[in-house]
Amino acid sequence: MNIALIGMRGAGKSNISRRLSLFTKRPVLSTDLLVRYEQEGQTIAEIVDQSPRGWQAFRDLEYQVVHKASMLDEAIIDCGGGVIVDLNERGEEIYSSRKVGALKRTGVIVWLRGDITKLAEKAVAKDPNRPTLDATQSLEALMQHRLPFYEKAADIVVDIDNKKRKQLAEEILTRTSESAWQDLVKRRGHETG
Repeated sequence: MNIALIGMRGAGKSNISRRLSLFTKRPVLSTDLLVRYEQEGQTIAEIVDQSPRGWQAFRDLEYQVVHKASMLDEAIIDCGGGVIVDLNERGEEIYSSRKVGALKRTGVIVWLRGDITKLAEKAVAKDPNRPTLDATQSLEALMQHRLPFYEKAADIVVDIDNKKRKQLAEEILTRTSESAWQDLVKRRGHETG
């Protein structure tokens, strides 16, 4: 059974994925890094800017990577913040049944949920090229829009506020090791396989 971590930018998905890997000896697959690898090192911004299809091109590449990653077993999948979205014909974000479905086929999805304002401030602080106030407000609006998608996708919700990364990893391991989750993932695999 795979463990897929979802959450907004700044939630600590990459850090917690590495901790889970240390505890379990499972490999970590970062969907964002795998997309870059598939595109010969191009950044996400370069992929979006250089494709006539823009963000849709990136979301399609992301689906391909998620689909491949979901074929593995016993992996930790560190998902990009937008893995739960696709774009409709007008370019608006919608829930991504195809990516979420691929992740659920062989794993459990854990949403690292945190305070939106804190996450936005943390994400903006990592990017010194953005004007702080506008960027924080814009990112908060995006995060607010995505909340129902995270809620719909999540099998397990882990609140991250005021918790240490090690504590979060231990909580995830405890909650995903319950036999009910393992049975559910097996049933999902048989239903779609």
